[in-house]
Amino acid sequence: MDAALIDLFIDSFWQILLPGLTVTIPLTALAFTFALIIAVVVALIQYAKVPVLKDLARFYIWVTRGTPLLVQLFVVFYGLPHVGVLINPFVAAVVVFSINEGAYCAETMRAALESVPKGQLEAGLCSGMTYLQTIGRIVLPQAFRTAFPTLGNSLIAMVKDTSLAANITVTEMFMTTQRIVARTYEPLLLYVEVGLIYLIFCTVLTRLQSYGEKRLRSYVKP
Repeated sequence: MDAALIDLFIDSFWQILLPGLTVTIPLTALAFTFALIIAVVVALIQYAKVPVLKDLARFYIWVTRGTPLLVQLFVVFYGLPHVGVLINPFVAAVVVFSINEGAYCAETMRAALESVPKGQLEAGLCSGMTYLQTIGRIVLPQAFRTAFPTLGNSLIAMVKDTSLAANITVTEMFMTTQRIVARTYEPLLLYVEVGLIYLIFCTVLTRLQSYGEKRLRSYVKP
């Protein structure tokens, strides 16, 4: 690698990292937070077998998981303006990623809820707690412990999926890289570089996930 490419690598690293810290990470954090809220609500509806709402929840999961994320982004950002709904690119990305990831996490949470022995729910009700108190204090904590590794993997996957937001003009890491490539004509170097930055982000999250799993395991030891 000659000196010019080394200088380009160093200079572009900070140009790419900055939108990663100011756009990619906030986008991921916001979207995943809302996705978890959606997931818990949808999973609880299915767990409780609420009439009508259960069918709506299954329909939401079926449609969301059965259509590409990129298509969903285009429908919200480019399609809704045709019916008078204008959405900021960042907000559109948060909404779509939340809804999309919420469907996948809802299935994770549903499976985790169903893995909790029914006796736990019955014991809570017999002790005088209401249904919601039993769910919130007994069932959900155990379900989250079971679902934590899978939810962690979903978060890591979302960090990488945020690169699709470049298609709706969100100036995150990948779009920034594309702009530098258009100016410098060095696609191999720069796309490898942005890949390395994604790898750094995901490695940090993987370490945090491993730490979290160890902490959770320590709580269940007798």
